[in-house]
Amino acid sequence: MVRAMYDWCVDNQLTPFIVVAVDASVRVPTEFVRDGEIVLNISMGATSSLTLSNDYIDFKARFGGVAREISVPMGRVSAIYARENGQGMTFPIEVVAAKPEASSPAQPVAAGPILSGVPAKPSATKSKRAPSGENARQDPKPPGGSPRPALTRIK
Repeated sequence: MVRAMYDWCVDNQLTPFIVVAVDASVRVPTEFVRDGEIVLNISMGATSSLTLSNDYIDFKARFGGVAREISVPMGRVSAIYARENGQGMTFPIEVVAAKPEASSPAQPVAAGPILSGVPAKPSATKSKRAPSGENARQDPKPPGGSPRPALTRIK
């Protein structure tokens, strides 16, 4: 489904973004991880050597001008959406084993249950959220009114 949504974004000249739940099996720059998640632009202009396989998303990208190798297991992608209109899909987080070249301590971490992006107290959280359009991570809007992508989870 991630590959299909990526193709839809590219075909409609939209910018595909993925939301990744970070754990030991995910290889991303940790300084950009917030609340255990990272949002990555996977458009052709932002990446090189992009590979969307059945098991992993692998590519090279620049973060702060430094080229980095990114590797994300498909089971750690919690959403894919288009930056321009916020349309996309969410996915449950799967428990996956680390890539063979990753260190062995990742195995015990992946064996336990992993929480998804669903709030622990939905009734308390819903009263604080706007009906729609608010960023799903509830980050404050940047000053200057520049639009940020918003992901609305529909259950």
